[in-house]
Amino acid sequence: MSDALPDSLIPYDEIVQEALRAVVGRVLGSIAGGGGLPGEHHFYITFKTQVPGVDIPKRLIERFPDEMTIVLQNKFWDLKVDETRFSVGLSFNQVPSKLVIPYSAIIGFHDPAVNFELRFQAADGPDEPEPHEEAENDGGPRDDGSNVVSVDFKRKK
Repeated sequence: MSDALPDSLIPYDEIVQEALRAVVGRVLGSIAGGGGLPGEHHFYITFKTQVPGVDIPKRLIERFPDEMTIVLQNKFWDLKVDETRFSVGLSFNQVPSKLVIPYSAIIGFHDPAVNFELRFQAADGPDEPEPHEEAENDGGPRDDGSNVVSVDFKRKK
């Protein structure tokens, strides 16, 4: 008998990734509907800038050609959330900008107030995100916490 597991014909990894990205949408939806962030909660959201459906100003794409991290904390507006994406207003170097980000583009979600983190595989790209600058819209220090959920399925070929 072989100890090797057979390849799954059910895309479990994709199903789990999609479900966990829905967690981000649900959290953002509760913030959008509740009038702001409760307590000390704030979010670092890292996303791939080249995924279809991402709509950010050209100057930000030029500065962050692969991925970008935004912070939702004190200075954001017009947070709108639906089943597939969210949009938000943020300032970068005192220039107001509207960003539209599909959940499929998100590769990281972190709430440092409670040390909660989700990491996702990139929609189309390498398994590990490349290092990048933070967007500096509302940034602060980042702590790695003990409540990290990392989903990193590898397909057998």
